[in-house]
Amino acid sequence: MSTTELPASHADLMDGVYRWQRHIYDLTRKYYLLGRDRLIAGLDVPPGGTVLELGCGTGRNIILAARAYPDARFFGLDISAEMLETAGKAIDREGLSDRVTLARGDATDFDAEALYGVEQFDRIFVSYSLSMIPGWEKTVSAALAALAPTGSLHIVDFGQQEGLPGWFRTLLRGWLKKFHVTPRESLRDVLESEAERTGATFRFRTLYRGYAWLAVIGLGM
Repeated sequence: MSTTELPASHADLMDGVYRWQRHIYDLTRKYYLLGRDRLIAGLDVPPGGTVLELGCGTGRNIILAARAYPDARFFGLDISAEMLETAGKAIDREGLSDRVTLARGDATDFDAEALYGVEQFDRIFVSYSLSMIPGWEKTVSAALAALAPTGSLHIVDFGQQEGLPGWFRTLLRGWLKKFHVTPRESLRDVLESEAERTGATFRFRTLYRGYAWLAVIGLGM
């Protein structure tokens, strides 16, 4: 597993949050991290392609994606050593260690060549991580910079619950705050602006009455 110098405060915070939660993370998050499987199904990875997940956590998504696209190579990045330990064990159990490489790093500023020996990726995806990353806008820029000329960036995260009752939004925000999660109100605007800046296509979907947002930025598409 590769690593780079990390911002200690956020890395320590994430390790503290997930030191014990990682053991039950997938059992609990499946009930409210909605849209993840739809993102994976829409990756449409080309044969022999390379895929990077930023904020890979326990490895749940990268394992499902590796099963769905057996000809592709996968790479996972996370700032939490605790989560990466869990992910590494899960990947080993699934017999995917020859196709999945993990590294510890900061999703807002990473060197893919140094971490993986790969400069560009055909697909990059971020699932419910932007809402936890300080300076998350830099993650979007860094991801686009690491895409191959015909690559695409896929994102799913909390929306603004715009079609749901106000009481639900209040309860959800209170619960998420306990885990240092903040739904990004400007997510759509930032992604659209980045798509325009790079001359890329932009697709955006609201899921479950605004509970989640799903977006794709495609270069050369």
